[in-house]
Amino acid sequence: MTNRKSGKSLLRLVSCHPFWSPVSMAMRQTPLTCSGHTRPVVDLAFSGITPYGYFLISACKDGKPMLRQGDTGDWIGTFLGHKGAVWGATLNKEATKAATAAADFTAKVWDAVTGDEVLTLAHKHIVKSVNFTEDSNCLLTGGNDKVLRIYDLGKPEAEPQEIAGHTSAIKKALWCNNDQHILSAAEDKTIRLWDKNTKEAVKTLSFDASVSSMEYIPDGEILVITYGRTIAFYSAHSLDLIKAVDAPASIHSASLHPEKDFFVAGGDDFKLYKYDYSTKDEMESYKGHFGPIHCVRFSPDGELYASGSEDGTLRLWQTAVGKTYGLWKCVLPEELSSENSEALYCPPAEIKA
Repeated sequence: MTNRKSGKSLLRLVSCHPFWSPVSMAMRQTPLTCSGHTRPVVDLAFSGITPYGYFLISACKDGKPMLRQGDTGDWIGTFLGHKGAVWGATLNKEATKAATAAADFTAKVWDAVTGDEVLTLAHKHIVKSVNFTEDSNCLLTGGNDKVLRIYDLGKPEAEPQEIAGHTSAIKKALWCNNDQHILSAAEDKTIRLWDKNTKEAVKTLSFDASVSSMEYIPDGEILVITYGRTIAFYSAHSLDLIKAVDAPASIHSASLHPEKDFFVAGGDDFKLYKYDYSTKDEMESYKGHFGPIHCVRFSPDGELYASGSEDGTLRLWQTAVGKTYGLWKCVLPEELSSENSEALYCPPAEIKA
């Protein structure tokens, strides 16, 4: 993997041309397309903001999770070692460690700077979810054997702590409430809140459909979940419902903006939807993928959101369309010379990162 400290990443600047008329000027969303995977992208996660920017990891059924520069989508490296589809991937806040969950009955911990495999954690069935504690010292896993496991990464030879209770495969498991509790979503159509110390379920939510995704927002302790066509927001402390929105299609994933102004969601109809969080009104929708959207997440600075799809690509979308950021550059009409002014009336080409 390339050394992020060398600064050798290729930066390409792209113009995001407005459609302009004397009456009005509107901007068109132009996503960055990140290629490289050969099968569906099923999970993605951002790191926190580091001195070297922030980073993005993707999990794919091709068994080759990839690390990218978060704001540009530039490929940094591929983690090689799994022998089956990778269902889950995560980075710690500092982007020094990565973890992956796979169909080869293992979870792996990686050095995210060198790309080296650090640990292989054997399981009894397919692993679907991995999540670090805030201090990166423990890893939480969940999967098809219905058991949550907590690994002390400082004692790799020690047996993990186990928490049982779900009656079907676990799809997602996350630390919450300063790592004192665990949230888990399973195919038994429940979400459960567990006390880490007692290993007992504090509260259980039941749904009429299997939960397709779950995001935890530490600031405000908000839980974002999707099931069927519903995007719902709950208190991560009490699991009380805050609000819910029904989308036009079955939704597989949703993400709340860090400032909680709006949220995005994607699913079966290949579209990304953006909603106002306060009013629940649909603000806009975009179609860029050529297959169902499996995962979507906002970047830690809220400037963009990433989506992963059945079509094997990741796409990066601007939160504020037309703003100069990353590879996007806004070129206003008065900045364009007469010889290229016709570009104002041409749709921008798809951009590949």
